[in-house]
Amino acid sequence: MARSRKNQWRVQIQALRVAHRSVGASWESLAVAHRSPRSRSSNSGRPSALGDFLKDMHMKKFLLAGAAVAALVSGAQAADLGARRVAVPSAIAAPVFSWTGFYVGANVGYSSSQFRYVDPTNTFANASLTMPGIFGGIQGGYNWQMNNIVLGVEADIQANSANKRFPLSATTGFRDSVPMFGSLRARAGFAADRALFYVTGGLGYATLSTKFYDTVTPANNLSASTTRLGYAVGGGIEYAITNNWTVKGEYLYYGFSNTRPGFTATDRLTSNIHTVKLGVNYLFSTGPSAVVARY
Repeated sequence: MARSRKNQWRVQIQALRVAHRSVGASWESLAVAHRSPRSRSSNSGRPSALGDFLKDMHMKKFLLAGAAVAALVSGAQAADLGARRVAVPSAIAAPVFSWTGFYVGANVGYSSSQFRYVDPTNTFANASLTMPGIFGGIQGGYNWQMNNIVLGVEADIQANSANKRFPLSATTGFRDSVPMFGSLRARAGFAADRALFYVTGGLGYATLSTKFYDTVTPANNLSASTTRLGYAVGGGIEYAITNNWTVKGEYLYYGFSNTRPGFTATDRLTSNIHTVKLGVNYLFSTGPSAVVARY
């Protein structure tokens, strides 16, 4: 910018020097005309030297004014051309978080398992009990994000402490437990940047164990254990605390059809599980930005 201003002033000074020399030449012409005899003759029919000089001065004034304007314009153009163009940095957009990618994690939670035993033969008394428990496990899955919609699949397995006795008498009773359960589910949710609100549902499974005990006659003890398939539905909220680590809270309900413990020919056992858990996941890749659908 300083160099362009110097060029501008240099051009203007040059123009003023030219104008100055032009004015000096004009005054010199005026002196010569005044000394010439033709300037003092009034009878001659030809134009006098003074008249020619005035015309010449008028023309020179016009040319001088034009030269000054041209100098100013050329100086301004030189300043514009000489100024270095500086690119204005554009705003840098922060990368948008994406839920796309594989993940693995762990969780802990609380379970409430409900058993209901019915024996139409009345060989054993009907029983209903609720078993609280603490569980922990692992999960893994994959998310795919399109705009604000996140679709995915998740599998998990849990070890559970839920077990409970149901006394029938001072020496007999039932002891039920759910040592293991898990699921394979689809997930669908809405992503609000780093927060994901989702619903989930799919296959649920659990190992259900029922034992009849007789402390007086151990030979009468009976047990039945089976892994049952059912369904699991629920929902949750997950939040990305960094680009790779997320935390979540989730509720799931597991429902199972009737099973036959086999203590009598017609007995049956109905069961379901309510769970609430907190988990943490490691997202291996946030992928590129979320896929943007174009319509």
